[in-house]
Amino acid sequence: MSEPHTHNPISSKPSDNPLPNDHLLVPARMVNEWVYCPRLAYLMWVEGEWRHSGDTAEGRRVHARVDKGGGKLPDHNEKKNDLKRSCSVTLSSQRLGVIAKMDVIESDGKKAEPIDYKKGKRPHIAKKAYAPDRVQVCVQGMILEDNGYQVDQGSLWYVGSRERVPVILDEKLRQQTLKAISELKAAALSKKRPPPLKDSPKCVRCSLAGICLPDETNLFRQINYPVRPLNPADNPALPLHITEPGSVLRKKGYQFIVDTKDQKIEIPMIRVSQVSLFGPISVTTPALHALMRRDIPISWFSSGGWFIGHTMTGNGNVAIRESQYHTSFDPQKSLIFARKLVEAKVQNARTMLRRNWRSERGSEDKKRVLVQLKQIIKKVSKINDFQKLLGVEGEAAALYFAHFQKMLAHPEIGEGLASFSFSTRNRRPPTDPVNALLSFAYALLTRTFTSAISVAGLDPYRGLYHRPRHGRPSLALDLMEPFRPIVAESCVIQAINNGEVKLKDFVYNGHACAMKKSGRTSLIKAFERRMEQESTHPIFGYRVSMRRLIEVQTRLFARYLQGEIPTYPHYLPR
Repeated sequence: MSEPHTHNPISSKPSDNPLPNDHLLVPARMVNEWVYCPRLAYLMWVEGEWRHSGDTAEGRRVHARVDKGGGKLPDHNEKKNDLKRSCSVTLSSQRLGVIAKMDVIESDGKKAEPIDYKKGKRPHIAKKAYAPDRVQVCVQGMILEDNGYQVDQGSLWYVGSRERVPVILDEKLRQQTLKAISELKAAALSKKRPPPLKDSPKCVRCSLAGICLPDETNLFRQINYPVRPLNPADNPALPLHITEPGSVLRKKGYQFIVDTKDQKIEIPMIRVSQVSLFGPISVTTPALHALMRRDIPISWFSSGGWFIGHTMTGNGNVAIRESQYHTSFDPQKSLIFARKLVEAKVQNARTMLRRNWRSERGSEDKKRVLVQLKQIIKKVSKINDFQKLLGVEGEAAALYFAHFQKMLAHPEIGEGLASFSFSTRNRRPPTDPVNALLSFAYALLTRTFTSAISVAGLDPYRGLYHRPRHGRPSLALDLMEPFRPIVAESCVIQAINNGEVKLKDFVYNGHACAMKKSGRTSLIKAFERRMEQESTHPIFGYRVSMRRLIEVQTRLFARYLQGEIPTYPHYLPR
């Protein structure tokens, strides 16, 4: 141990504590994050956002040994210089309003030294350790002081290079630490998220880059620099769809088991991003617990493919929901959003016709329809009433679906069945194969947006355009409107034109047309293939899968509601 330091810990207390006495104590690790990036600390501690990465997994591995704990600090009355090591000790300071789980403490009962474990090698800089890590050790040392120990220094143990770096708790470091604690508490009370870092190299490896969206947010704040594709690489995990009636989803170790009548399928948990269950499918309690612990949403569908609801742990970010409710109760703000939403939907429907209109189906008709849709788009911006807006949206939909068949190749005529010809949109129930396909594709898209919205911390049942109705995910229906042509209708067109669905995949009950299991399976494959296709974001310029793009759009909508960006950028592919 080093020589005693003459610092008096009482003299360095903060000027005042801005948090109520019953407020949660600030973890020392969050003080570290605040010095590193204030926005990251706010997202993690105040808003509860978290996402695992390779770095976080390595950090858990490094701490596995010391996290076992089992040690306790020696009593103050024990013989001096009888040095003991205690692992995984949690202590707090009510005076400072902080708490820390300390990896290792070396103490003789009077003096103590906290040792914090870090993955990787010691940085080759003047102080041999970065400021955030030194501040974290200082927090631990000051907590030990408030618990009756004399602390002169702490240490950082770098596992990669097996080096121990001393951290002297001098006055400058203590003041820096107190300032960081006070700023983090003040930010929590203000409920105002700090702005993103500007073009910072720290963002590149940040596990929360896809949640923070630093470059995307800065672009709308008129801070111009090239938007980097920081959104994490697409997750290799994929949705699991179970369509066989009577199947059971259960858990075994780190695998999910799907038991059907004919086979048993084993899937590693790490390969599953979400689960969709169609009809009478059972899930065991251990499997359900494993899904919820891993934040894997479960979507429930009827046997006919109607989306019923979803099960997931959800996001506890109350601030985002508060902003959503405030906006949804403001008729003017809701109308401004709704107008842009309808414009985007009609624009994307027009894009679908422009791209996919079969050349042999009349070029003059195509030009006329595209002009009519463009005129409707111009008309939308002048509407100041929700009912009129609904009417104009319906007008555009009728025009679009009246020519939907122009995008279908070689309508097939089956024995005793209607063909893949299409004249108008109908549902509840659909009366022909194309309408049955569209209804099922919309259900899959609703499930996708409901899950993405919930993960982002929003309430999927409170929309701005679609009025609230019991059991209807109105916000999911809002945000998916521009994606209906680009995703749902696109995969239906491809499934028909590529011959992936046949007329034999449908069954009639009176006038109602329903899909057989073979048809649902084929469309699910087409839908998931579309979700995996990469697209260039029209505003940010980077390429991401449609699945990831939907997540980006949902996060941007939350930023719009909270006032971080002035407008919500609807997805408008060129």
